[in-house]
Amino acid sequence: MKLKAIIIDDEVRSRESLKQKIIWNCADVQIIAECENGEQGIKAIEEQKPDIVFLDVEMPRMNGFTMLQQLNNRNFELIFTTAYDHYAIRAIKFSALDYLVKPVEVEELKQAINIVKEKRKHNTSNERLETLLHNLMIEKNQSNRIAIPSLEGLQFVEMNDIIYLEAESNYTFIYIKPSQKITVSKTLKDFEELLPHSIFIRIHHSFIINKNHVQKYLKGEGGQVIMSNSKTLDVARRKKEEFMKAIGY
Repeated sequence: MKLKAIIIDDEVRSRESLKQKIIWNCADVQIIAECENGEQGIKAIEEQKPDIVFLDVEMPRMNGFTMLQQLNNRNFELIFTTAYDHYAIRAIKFSALDYLVKPVEVEELKQAINIVKEKRKHNTSNERLETLLHNLMIEKNQSNRIAIPSLEGLQFVEMNDIIYLEAESNYTFIYIKPSQKITVSKTLKDFEELLPHSIFIRIHHSFIINKNHVQKYLKGEGGQVIMSNSKTLDVARRKKEEFMKAIGY
C-alpha cells in the first residue's frame, strides 16, 4: 500500500520540483494534496489524514512550526524542507525528525522516505512532534522547560533544575535537583547544541554543567567544580579559560 503524502510549501517551484522527484523516484509514495500556506495545510491534514507531510519551515503569515501547533491531528510522519534557521535544524534533529535542505537531492529524499517507513512501525510521531514544538520555544525565551525523550517516555524538565549532564557512551545522564537522574539515549553533543549557552557550559568531554548550580571552584591544572548536589566534577585544562569567562572571572 502506498504512503499518502501532502506537500506544504509557499513556493510553486519548490512544490513542483519535490513532486516530480517523488513521482520519478519514490513509487511507494502517493501525493494526495499540495498546499501553498499553513491554513491550507491544516485543512488538508485534518481532512485527508496523510502518512507523510513534507513541510516548508519558512512560509509567510504562518510558518511550519506555528501550523503544527494548531493541528488537532498529528498522527503522521514529518519531513521538513528548509534552507533556513540553524537553531530549528538542531531542534529538528534532537527530536529525531527528518529534514531536507532545498534544493532537495534525490538520494536524500529516498533515504528520508526509508526512514519514514521504519518510524511508521513504531508509531511515535506525536511524541517527536511534541518534543520539537516545546524545545523550539527555548530559543524564543517562551519556556524555561525542556522536553526530553527519556527511556521511560517524554519528560518535561525545568532547565533551572538541571544540575549537570554526564556522558556515558551514546547515552546521557541528566542530574536534576534535588536527587533525580534521567537516562537519555542521546549524546552530550546533542544537548550541547540544544541547551542555551548562556546557562550551560561544557567543562569536560564528559560533563555539561548549569553554571547557576556551581557552589565552589577548586584550583588546579584545569580545576574542579563542586555542584549544588555536592558532586565534584573535573574541568578539562582546555576548557578552563572558557569556564572562567562564563562564570565571570
